[in-house]
Formats: sequence, structure tokens, C-alpha cells
Amino acid sequence: MPTTDKNMEMARRIAGAVDSAGGVAYFVGGYVRDLLMGEAGKDIDVEIHGLTPDELKGILDSLGQRLDIGESFGIFGLRGYSIDIAMPRRESCRGRGHRDFDIFVDPHIGTLGAARRRDFTINAMMQNILTGEIIDHYGGREDLEKKLIRHVDGHSFAEDPLRVLRGAQFAARFEFEIADETVELCSQMDISTLPRERILGELEKALLKATRPSIFFEMLRRMDQLDVWFPELKSLIGIEQNPKYHTEGDVWVHTMMVLDQAAKLREFAKSRLGFMLSALCHDYGKAICTEIIKGEIHCYGHEVAGLPLVKAFMNRITSEGGLTKYVLNMAEHHMKPNALAAQGASVKSTNRMFDCSVDPEGLLCLAIADGLGKTSPREYVSYNDFFRERLATYREYMARPFVMGQDLIDAGLKPDKRFSEYLEYAHKLRLAGVEKESALKQTLSLARKRK
Repeated sequence: MPTTDKNMEMARRIAGAVDSAGGVAYFVGGYVRDLLMGEAGKDIDVEIHGLTPDELKGILDSLGQRLDIGESFGIFGLRGYSIDIAMPRRESCRGRGHRDFDIFVDPHIGTLGAARRRDFTINAMMQNILTGEIIDHYGGREDLEKKLIRHVDGHSFAEDPLRVLRGAQFAARFEFEIADETVELCSQMDISTLPRERILGELEKALLKATRPSIFFEMLRRMDQLDVWFPELKSLIGIEQNPKYHTEGDVWVHTMMVLDQAAKLREFAKSRLGFMLSALCHDYGKAICTEIIKGEIHCYGHEVAGLPLVKAFMNRITSEGGLTKYVLNMAEHHMKPNALAAQGASVKSTNRMFDCSVDPEGLLCLAIADGLGKTSPREYVSYNDFFRERLATYREYMARPFVMGQDLIDAGLKPDKRFSEYLEYAHKLRLAGVEKESALKQTLSLARKRK
């Protein structure tokens, strides 16, 4: 049985048992929204009304192995099923942070009260599992048809600053507009107290689930919410570019266009999130390098000068060292593929480029996105055939036998402080396509000269 069918069958069994006990079970939140959009979700959210926590626990225990996901908050699951089972809750804000809430289970709050605590009208709809009736107290269905993201309740919405980011990522994922009154409310909210893990979580959804991730940042810009978490990105607004190469406008516009082009290629990258973050960060250096020389706009060396800005940004949103290393590497080398291809560079040069990259395939995709991220992408000279041919050559070279440390030892060399120098020299010969036997001879010759 497919997983979705299995989950739906269990949801209906839960609803039947709840109904027999005098309660009502509803599908809620994103599941109902996606259902009405014709995109049935894999994860099912169920809310149980009219029963006490102990009564619900008894029902779940009779149906399988109950999981206490957040027992004090009335959130449960069943082992082997992708179903979140929750009870209606009241929340009371006691601070400025995302987690500064006192939460109380209230089985008798009613559908109106339960829906009021939701963030947006499109997420506040409920569906009776047994009858199929849609409960829509706040006009979510109409807003879906209008492709509009609108907050439910101004007071409760403003208590959770993460909703600023959620609104922006929903706008990007669904390509919806955000209501003016919601934008105004979001612009007044303080998102500085949010933990970086939650920022990255919403950012990741926008970058990996949206066809046009640029909408996420355009919405944050409209809300005036770039300063705290994305100051390096905001600094690109108004930075002019050389019109000979960029007719689309400033660096902000270019970056947004590159993001949307990158979204079409992210499946080819070793790290999809790292790749999209690289597209976001790749031109940070232009904010500090752009200058006018002999009447022309230039930004020489921006790919290197921007690395401290990229690092500061990455350290702000994540503690994942591997992810930061990936993005720094991609940003540093993003100019090389197109530059080398335009020069018709040697195999040795392109091999060195690939060898320096943490993700050669991703680097090529980033270069392509960078080239297409312009007002007239048709003017972009495609080097795809060149790239593919050279990447295949690099991989073929790397698959050949090569000089290793044991080869040098077997030839009579003793490991010392120069051993790494010899191996590095052998590796350069490998990149140049020198066969192992010849490379070993040349490396041993170098070692004899160093003695």
C-alpha cells in the first residue's frame, strides 16, 4: 500500500474512533491548503476537538504505538505513519522570542478559536475527516483563488516574528502576493531574536521548493526586513553594473535573476542548498569593489574581496562548517568557468579549475546561471559543450592510475617534510595528463634535485 494511502486510512480510523468517543477530527493547516490547490501533501496534520488528552491517548494506544511528540502541548504521532495528531491549543506570549510562549491544551476552544491562532488564512482552513466539510472562518479559500497571503489575526500574528519569513517563503513557493496590510504588519515586527536555525529553515524552503526563489527576497525587501539577517544582500541594491555586460540593472536585480536561473539547475549540484546559497552570495563583493575607471564601471576581484562578506553571512545563518566551506569555494571560483571558456583555455587550466572546486558540476551550473541572469539571456554565449567536454576530460584524467605516497616509498624515498611537495608536484603532472610511469620518474627526479 502506498504511504499516502496508508496514512489516509489511519487518519480515517482515528477520526472514526474520535467520533465514537464524542469528538471531531479535522485535517488542518497546510494539508487542507495543498488539497484545495490540487497538490495532496505527503504529511498529514490532524486536530482533535472535544476530547481530553487522556481520551485521545487511549484511542491512539488502541490503534498503534503512540508517539509523544510534544505531550505537554498535546501533539502525538503513531509509529510507522506520517501523521501529526494535535489537540487545539491556546498560546500566551510572554516575551519577544520565537519560543517565548505559554501553551495550553484546550479541547473545547472550537474551530473559530483554533483557526484564529494560525498564521495565514490559507493555512487556517479545516476539513472534517469523516464528512469532508471545509471549515473556513477567515476566507482562506477565497484568498487561495486570489493567490493572496493574508494574516488571520493581527494580535496573535505579531507575537511570532518567524511569520515574517514564513510569509515570504509561502509567497515564493506558491508565487502569491502578500496583502498590503500583512506587509505593513510584518514591517513592524522584530525578527532579530529569532534563532538562526529557524531563519535557515525558512530560507531553505524558499531556495529549494520555489521555482522563483527571488520572490522570497523581494518580499523581505518590501517588508523592509533585510537588515538583520541579509545586510550583505541589501547592500547590493543600487550598485550599478557595466551596461556592456549587464543591461538588467543593479547587482540586486542581477542576483535575483541568477537565483531564479539557478533554481532550474539545483538538482545537478552536490549540495542543493549550498548551490543556491552560492547563487545568492556570488556577487557580494561587488558592493565593495565596484568603481569607475576611465568612465566605465568595473568590479575587479570581487569574487575574492567578497569572501569575508560571504563568510560573515554564512556564520550568521548556520554553524554547519561544511556548508560554509562549500559556499565560500563556489563564490571564489564562480567567474572562472566562463572566463576560461571565453579564452579557449587549455585542458590543464580547466583541470586545475575543476580540481580546486568542491563541486565541479555545481560550479559549471553556477556559471551558467550567472551568464543567464540578465535581462536578455539570449545574448549569453553558451559554453555548455565546452564545459561538458572539459569536465569529462577531467574525470577521465582523475580515473587514471596516479602517483601515490607508497609509490615514492617503494622507489626509495623516506617520508620527510618535503614529501607533501613531491606529491603535490605529482598531482600537477596528473592534471596535465602525464601518465603515472612518466609522472613518477619526473617526481623522483625532482626529489633528487632537492637533496
